[in-house]
Amino acid sequence: MFPFFEPVNWFIIYTFWLTITVCFFAFLWMLKKLQVRFWYDYNIFKKNILWFFLWVFFFSRLFYVIWKWHDLKYIKNPFEFFIMSDYNFSLAWAIFWFLTVLFTITRIKRERITNFIDGLTISLFFILFIWYIWSLFWGQVYWRETFYWIEILYNHPFSPVPFQVPVFPLPIIYAIIFFILFSVSYISSMYVHIKGLIGYIWLIIMSSIFLIFEFFSWKYDIFRDNEYIRINILQIFSIIFIIFCSYRLFIVFRSSEIKEKTFLN
Repeated sequence: MFPFFEPVNWFIIYTFWLTITVCFFAFLWMLKKLQVRFWYDYNIFKKNILWFFLWVFFFSRLFYVIWKWHDLKYIKNPFEFFIMSDYNFSLAWAIFWFLTVLFTITRIKRERITNFIDGLTISLFFILFIWYIWSLFWGQVYWRETFYWIEILYNHPFSPVPFQVPVFPLPIIYAIIFFILFSVSYISSMYVHIKGLIGYIWLIIMSSIFLIFEFFSWKYDIFRDNEYIRINILQIFSIIFIIFCSYRLFIVFRSSEIKEKTFLN
């Protein structure tokens, strides 16, 4: 496919960095758009945008290097760490560190992270739909060899896909799924008014999707290379996230039930 294109001889545009830029501003735009619906303070994101960016960028890249240590252990200087040719970050750790920064800020301001989780989830689905469409170009996400007549051959010399056979375009599946999730969650948010209910339920569904479909991926990491561990780090993250969100969902239901009984009494 096309990890980058060169409009003129001296100017190279990487589709990976173009996608990150588009997703970054699309995420902020959707967060701002939803602030009225969910009654949260958008300024928390706006005023701390540098912290969100630095933590997500650095640690998602750091943990991706650890995740793919067998391939990236030969990095010799910081320049190769930040200006990379593999077009990859860790999505799992990007989400984790974003939530870590948000949790820290909400604790300082004495607010509940549940107040923000609905808007965050819908905004995340919105950019994941865009992200996976563009991931077709650079080959960050790929399935295994199939024979459905819709396979793609990643024959670009700079493509990160290590196989010389056509593979199933897994990003198309993810893009369709997250477009459906975004549409359903956005519509349901107009009728459900319990804070956290939409966010935690759909985050559980998102984690379940990653847990299932990553079994079809040909990508290997430091965990999947082990003969005793047949799942990758994204799947491990998904399991942990399902448990965490299930616990938070239980708290939401319990709080809603208490409020309802109090109102009826």
